[in-house]
Amino acid sequence: MRVHAALAAAVLLPFGAAVPAVAAPAPDRGILLTVSGSGNTWIRGLVLHCPPGPEDHHPDAAGACAALEEAGGDFDALAGDPRPCTHEYDPVTVTARGEAADWKRRFPSACAMDAATGPVFRF
Repeated sequence: MRVHAALAAAVLLPFGAAVPAVAAPAPDRGILLTVSGSGNTWIRGLVLHCPPGPEDHHPDAAGACAALEEAGGDFDALAGDPRPCTHEYDPVTVTARGEAADWKRRFPSACAMDAATGPVFRF
């Protein structure tokens, strides 16, 4: 006689015990950050996890996460690192994509980007 796995499991549980529902935790996919030059002549990117882990490649992941936390996760509210920049026009485009982010901005230069976004896109 063949015993089904479900029946065998039910027999092993005490009477009235519920079958535990075990769901795998959703993986933290992080936020994909990219910086690209004018006309996409170059691009670089990485995934940022907050809180940062040992697998993160952002050179200042803790600083980037702290800046995002201070801004309430709103990339438009980043405090940045205000400073004067030259008026050189060499545009860069930055993006942030993830479950909680869908953001894109163009800045007239890398200096202007850094002044507006602080450590988040310093990679």
